[in-house]
Amino acid sequence: MTAFSTAFLAVDWGTTNRRVFLIEHGIVVATERDARGVTSVAPGDFPGELAEIRERFADLPVLMAGMVGSTIGWRDAGYVAAPAGLADLAQCMTWIDPRTAIVPGVSVLTDARADVMRGEEVQFLGAVAAGLVPQDGLLCQPGTHCKWARAADGAIVDFTTAMTGELFALLRTHGLLAAQLQAAVTAGAAFRDGVAAGRGGDLAAALFGIRAAKLLGRRDDADAASYASGLLIGSDVAARLAGAPGDVHILADATLAELYSIAVTANGGTAHVVDSHAAFVAGMVALAGMLP
Repeated sequence: MTAFSTAFLAVDWGTTNRRVFLIEHGIVVATERDARGVTSVAPGDFPGELAEIRERFADLPVLMAGMVGSTIGWRDAGYVAAPAGLADLAQCMTWIDPRTAIVPGVSVLTDARADVMRGEEVQFLGAVAAGLVPQDGLLCQPGTHCKWARAADGAIVDFTTAMTGELFALLRTHGLLAAQLQAAVTAGAAFRDGVAAGRGGDLAAALFGIRAAKLLGRRDDADAASYASGLLIGSDVAARLAGAPGDVHILADATLAELYSIAVTANGGTAHVVDSHAAFVAGMVALAGMLP
């Protein structure tokens, strides 16, 4: 029996948010989400932050994943090169002390491209371990930086990051289109029109078309944000499914899952939605069982 076998704290510690799970015998018995992401914590304050978490929950072993293990987090936990499975991550933990560890990220480095993920690997591999997704297939985690991972034999063998969410946020806050994109995004006709336009492959020109559509009275600004979101998500999905549409397992909250499901279907694929929190917990439980 290991220190993590009976009960431990799993922390999904991202850039802007943090979520803590108290796990006993593989079951979540308490959880807490706050805005204390790594950018809210001064470099020397991570030990104190963790001490406060233990005070609120229990003085238990802690397993952390996400940006806490990045160059802007507590300690750089490095990357495991793909193909990578849970056992590979477990062997490369960064130990703060004998009861506190950080999960490494996963990387791809070839002559053609470089890519990294940190935090998503736990969800992807946890979903596989829990049988929420198949051992082989295409997995998607939408967000600021959308991750598309290819799983084979239960491992991440390749992945691509698309800055879809960040591009949308930048368009909303800077530049020519910002004033037009302030309405809420909804999964209606404007979004679907954007998804269809996103398959055209000329994203830069299509984005300017949002401005032109306003000036020429073709589209009301109330629909502009939904159209722009559809355009970006549609372009992202079309690139991933080009030539080989099939099953896509989407790990996301309800809102993003609906938007990406629409885009996957429009591009000839079949969308399957997976609970991302359940996937994270499954990954952390599996990893905890592999630790000394």
